[in-house]
Amino acid sequence: MNLTVELVKGKSRRKVREIYTASFLKEDRMPFWLMLALAKTKNTDFLTFYDGDTLCGFVYMAAVKDLAFVMFFAVDETLRSKGYGGKILKEVQSIYPDHKIIMSIERCDEPAEDLEQRLRRKRFYLRNGYAETGCFLEMNHKAQEILIKNGTFQTEEFLSFFLKYSNGTVRPKIWKR
Repeated sequence: MNLTVELVKGKSRRKVREIYTASFLKEDRMPFWLMLALAKTKNTDFLTFYDGDTLCGFVYMAAVKDLAFVMFFAVDETLRSKGYGGKILKEVQSIYPDHKIIMSIERCDEPAEDLEQRLRRKRFYLRNGYAETGCFLEMNHKAQEILIKNGTFQTEEFLSFFLKYSNGTVRPKIWKR
């Protein structure tokens, strides 16, 4: 498996949108048109990952200074459990080798109908070098757990990231367990 990385562009948009809508609940998604528009800004990357001609998945993320935040990451559901997710995360690491990489995931510390799926997802990230921070993030009235790779999580640094990335329009609530 040798993945290639490309920006989301014309031919891949339709398939990326299919993966995106199949992977995230409607209430958790950003409008796709907005993702495409923001991907044209200097701090945002909307990347696709291919194995040959097969689009395996995508990452939508932002980077400011030495901090990168993965907002959306998904692998085509027909290709899951085949190693693509871990390989994509390694590619993200190679694109941002000197950055702390932050990922937010659904909480696993409260009862939920899909708790086992959430725990599997969390174990996947932990196996791929992410660490628990003991911190949580709330945006759009939804709380998520914060994981990090390549460093120690600092609340003020992450808040500063949001202020710079959003030009002061986004200030999430962050707290420690």
